[in-house]
Amino acid sequence: MTPDPARFLPPAPLRNAHVQSVLASSRLRRFAARRRPAALKAGARELVLDAGQGVRLQGWLTSQTGPASARGLAVLLHGWEGSADSNYVLLTGARLFAAGFDVFRLNLRDHGDTHALNRGLFHSCRIDEVVGAVVALARLAPHRALCIAGFSLGGNFALRVALRAPDAGIALRHVVAVCPVVDPEAGLAAIESAPWFYRHYFLRKWGRSLRRKQALFPEDISFSEADLRAGLRDLTRAMVERHTDFGSLEAYLAGYSLAGDCLAGLRVPASILTAEDDPIIPVEGFRALRLPPQAQLAIAPFGGHCGFLSGLTMDGLAEDWICAQLARACPGD
Repeated sequence: MTPDPARFLPPAPLRNAHVQSVLASSRLRRFAARRRPAALKAGARELVLDAGQGVRLQGWLTSQTGPASARGLAVLLHGWEGSADSNYVLLTGARLFAAGFDVFRLNLRDHGDTHALNRGLFHSCRIDEVVGAVVALARLAPHRALCIAGFSLGGNFALRVALRAPDAGIALRHVVAVCPVVDPEAGLAAIESAPWFYRHYFLRKWGRSLRRKQALFPEDISFSEADLRAGLRDLTRAMVERHTDFGSLEAYLAGYSLAGDCLAGLRVPASILTAEDDPIIPVEGFRALRLPPQAQLAIAPFGGHCGFLSGLTMDGLAEDWICAQLARACPGD
């Protein structure tokens, strides 16, 4: 049975949006759910995919080992400064693997332990290489029904892959996005006005990533300690002006926007889940989307940002909902 996000009602201690958002990526959730991804991780093998133009992207593939073939191949995309080992990726992957899917957890450029794979910095407009990685993966499993699911910025990437899939020759069966970035400018403004710990979280992780990249490629990457201590907007502007061809922060943010009618031409069936109380991706952007008939939007009253925790055992509505969407799209034999 597909869970109904509109009726999602976690217990009272978990109804606060910030509690949901923080716990989703916390060590507490990782500890509480530590046994669930065991089979997913034990059977995983590393793949480094040729994403085109000399770019290489790493991921982890876990394949079904029983006598029956997998019902499909699910590609999972983490959010900004997450990784293939983020809580939500592992728990969703475990749920899909148990349901009979092969699961591929992709690390975006400069995420996970991949900073040395490519010289240039990660930024959110690097959609061509993610499409290239999915094309390369599809060639390795040409007879598998292919689906993709992403979270936050990964949800934005997943939807942009789906927009490009028909022209790229990707036979994508379904795309799912959980709390995807829709309007990057609105998202940046929301983080700036949200409680301080969101900015601290992202700046700490991004700063650590940029320092690591600069140590590997000092001739290419240039950030001072003053840059790294600047606010999120100023550091993003410095990255855009020094290390991209966009020319301005505004042009860069527009480059990966999905706002308004950007998804109207989507030809792949799509399911989008968000929360009314998401503190960093404003729900108004979802209500303003113009979606095609084969796309559905589900808005839960609670859930925060990529939380949707349904109890103190740290089970999540999002994992069940993703699995239900993809199982319906890939019924198997």
